[in-house]
Amino acid sequence: MIPLLRNARHRLLAENRLTRYLAYAVGEIVLVVVGILIALQINNWSDARKDRQKELVHLANIRADLVANIAAMDRTLEVRTARIAAARRILDHFNGKPIEDASAFNADGIGIYNWERFYLGDNSYQELVNSGNFSLLRNHAIKDQLLDIQALYRRMEGEEDHYRFDTETALYKPLYETMDTEALVADYEYAASGGRSGRKGAVDVATFEAYLRNRTLKNGFMMTILEYGTMNAQMEELRRSCRTLIEAIDAETKRG
Repeated sequence: MIPLLRNARHRLLAENRLTRYLAYAVGEIVLVVVGILIALQINNWSDARKDRQKELVHLANIRADLVANIAAMDRTLEVRTARIAAARRILDHFNGKPIEDASAFNADGIGIYNWERFYLGDNSYQELVNSGNFSLLRNHAIKDQLLDIQALYRRMEGEEDHYRFDTETALYKPLYETMDTEALVADYEYAASGGRSGRKGAVDVATFEAYLRNRTLKNGFMMTILEYGTMNAQMEELRRSCRTLIEAIDAETKRG
């Protein structure tokens, strides 16, 4: 097309037709500009396609983290709910119910002392943010939900810090001052190992007489019930947010 225009231009110049020459010259310029715009559009489309593929990979990785987190939260909620029940049973004995099985009583207490933090698996999110690629996520609802999950987790960490302080103050300290922990551990180990280790009969009902008179310990188990209840509620909210985000990611990835 351009060689044809060039030949026409030379012909018009030879015929001294300036107006028509200018028209053809403008046509050449328009064709060049259109060609450049098309090339830019193709390049932009190619870049957008590459960015979309990167975005889909990030979304898939985030989704995998969310699924793993939900499974971990399910297990944690089950454990913490069981410890609330154990704390209630222990409080019954503080309130006068006789201990019939010293080993079972001891196991309830050790389960509560041996509490663990919940750690959110967010490596994919952190990689996305730290690499400066957070802007690759075009769905603003997904971005907002990711940030909300991080905020919920920080709030839950704060409650765990509170419980850790109360545990150290109202459970560990009075326990170490009142009890022979070697006997408690030996009894627990014997029951947990099916008699392969530890020591049978390391504790009996009399072992816990001073224990049940310790008001600080009683208050510690009361705080366990209250604070585990709060942490469980926060975790259930976090779990719902993770499930909602998975649905949003699934809908986004179906778009291709």
